[in-house]
Amino acid sequence: MRDGSLETFVPLKLRRRGVRQVMQAPTELRKVHDSTLVEGVARAFFWQSLLENGAMPSGSAIARAEGLHHSTVNELLRLTLLAPDIVEMLLAGRQPRRMSLLWFQRNPLPVDWQAQREIVQRLEEAI
Repeated sequence: MRDGSLETFVPLKLRRRGVRQVMQAPTELRKVHDSTLVEGVARAFFWQSLLENGAMPSGSAIARAEGLHHSTVNELLRLTLLAPDIVEMLLAGRQPRRMSLLWFQRNPLPVDWQAQREIVQRLEEAI
């Protein structure tokens, strides 16, 4: 502490996951925040609110405004259908290691929350 200021040390490591780097907390915490996945979830819920408010008429309109392909927006919007406990798990960095944004784009999940939980459980057991 100098001049009344405080310092905080956050013990994070950068790890490679494929071609990207993710922040990883110490192994005793066992949380890996996948920033790409967290950003995808946040965008999906923001876009969903735009659709619900009537600020945007469709996913295609959002895609045009964001400069994205319409399929990308629609794939990400599916994240809003996740069970609340799964969303909480993703945001807390407790998702199975193989569960990334790309995984969600390639593996459509059922709308049924219990079926989603079973898929997550199988992915956790596969580790």
